[in-house]
Amino acid sequence: MSPESAMPHYPDLKGQSVFITGGGSGIGAALTEAFLRQGCRVAFVQRSDAGAFVAQMRGSTGNQPLFMPCDITDIPKLKACLAAAARAHGPVTVLVNNAANDKRHATGDVTEAFWDWSMAINLKAYFFACQAVVAGMRAAGGGAIINFSSISYLMGNAGYPAYTSANGGITALTRSLAREFGGDNIRVNALLPGWVLTERQLKMWANPGDLATHMKKQCLKRHLAPADIVGGAVFLASCASRMMTGQAMVIDGGVTVTG
Repeated sequence: MSPESAMPHYPDLKGQSVFITGGGSGIGAALTEAFLRQGCRVAFVQRSDAGAFVAQMRGSTGNQPLFMPCDITDIPKLKACLAAAARAHGPVTVLVNNAANDKRHATGDVTEAFWDWSMAINLKAYFFACQAVVAGMRAAGGGAIINFSSISYLMGNAGYPAYTSANGGITALTRSLAREFGGDNIRVNALLPGWVLTERQLKMWANPGDLATHMKKQCLKRHLAPADIVGGAVFLASCASRMMTGQAMVIDGGVTVTG
């Protein structure tokens, strides 16, 4: 059974206005497709051209997403894209902050400029996207915000301390906003994937030795693909999770276990 055919259908999502950052590649592309298949009106941003992906989605789902080029570190541009999505599809009622950059780095090599860039793409943009959608969600009677973090900071991974700092900040931000906006029926949750083998990961970081070491830590003995993450995101967006907020949902094949 394909991931698409196995995906539950959530009728309440049909017609919802969904905005996804980094929605044209990797996990983001899988998210865009999943929400399109739910009947949502999807807008997404990313820096690189996504024209071919938009055409592919139109052909395979019968539902065309709205793509807007945007570097999410440009906060005025990001806000303008969110406003454009609201004009095209109605107030954004599902925000998925997915775009991130896990460029490897050592502490001794980090400059102020690199630190600021890493915070800008991995944390700052999340905050201002949340800020921008709250009024529309409030007017619509509620909404769902899903902030993508990572298990990397839970594991205490070395090799990208600015990135893991931002990941921890995303979880903290999620909890604070859940408390602040709960009275408006706006739910805010974090989703923490494990090591998902996107094309970028396979090209840049996924050497056989590290993959084998990581697999030893997983309870489920299959590497994660983007399709493995989307079910959790769609669930958090739907009314199936209507009493979940301020939570950090981990999808990692059982690398981190709690209880």
